[in-house]
Amino acid sequence: MIKEQLFGKTLTELTEIVKIKKLPSFTAKQIADWLYKKDIRTIDEMSNLSKKAREILNKSYEVGLNEPVSVQTSSDGTKKYLFKTGKNYIEAAYIPSDDKATLCVSSQAGCKYACEFCMTGRQGFQAHLSANEILNQIKSLPEFKTLTNVVYMGMGEPFDNLDNVLKSNEILTADWGFAWSPKRITVSTNGIISGLKRFLSESKCHLAISIHTPFDDERLRIMPVQKTNPIKDVIKIVKNHEFGRQRRISFEYIVFKGFNDSIKHADELARLVYGFHARVNLIRFHEIPGTDLKGADEKTMVNFRDRLNEKGITATVRASRGQDIDAACGLLSTKELKGKS
Repeated sequence: MIKEQLFGKTLTELTEIVKIKKLPSFTAKQIADWLYKKDIRTIDEMSNLSKKAREILNKSYEVGLNEPVSVQTSSDGTKKYLFKTGKNYIEAAYIPSDDKATLCVSSQAGCKYACEFCMTGRQGFQAHLSANEILNQIKSLPEFKTLTNVVYMGMGEPFDNLDNVLKSNEILTADWGFAWSPKRITVSTNGIISGLKRFLSESKCHLAISIHTPFDDERLRIMPVQKTNPIKDVIKIVKNHEFGRQRRISFEYIVFKGFNDSIKHADELARLVYGFHARVNLIRFHEIPGTDLKGADEKTMVNFRDRLNEKGITATVRASRGQDIDAACGLLSTKELKGKS
């Protein structure tokens, strides 16, 4: 018998389970406390539940936490963890620094959006991750207690799996869940408008939008999503939304040599995102097979950043981490493992 997993359930879902099993109503809050605030792996460890309650739950349910399959460690301290999810594999990148420890989590196995510069897109789409599989990357991380931030910037497009992403956001931020501040969480998207509207209204977490060029024809060449979700429409929706002081929006911009690195690009990008408090993160391109795109040199990236700053846009060059273990931006892929799963 395949048991259902409790980890990844909301308090509402746990309340319904308790009701169906005819257990005391307060049991739902007790289970949530064990799942999200304590370190357990079995229902039998939920010591303040009656023996009868644990026996009833054990018949149909399990906690549902799974340790990573393997880990690779970069020379810069970044770690890339491999997790098995059903018949597929996913990767998560742990990125420590002097004052922070960030985990880059996956929301899908593979991705269907086929961006020209991304290895995940090259392997195609395999599956949406459940809230359990998303949160398992966090809770089963050996460094879990050191984490200061989580970014949904790993494998997959979060807004293509928005129900489970929002559910995981709820569990991370709810008082009965992990009780994290939404300011510790950033969700990235390539700009799916339907998902963007829902996310802005249903979540208080930070938002990051991948632009990579301000010109429609160029963006369509490297990001097929541009055909149905034009970046200008995405920006318009964001500009019309009231963010407040506690919520941050940023724009991701990979700088490609001779493609989107000119002063003309910087000026148009500044014009596009001008008018509300936002940050542009300039990202180094890590070259992958099968594309003519190349990374811009350091001088070009600095000049691009300075031009944006001159135009009144806060811009920074993001430090590249974990490149030697393929954990840097755009490099996550489990294509080679697909046939072995």
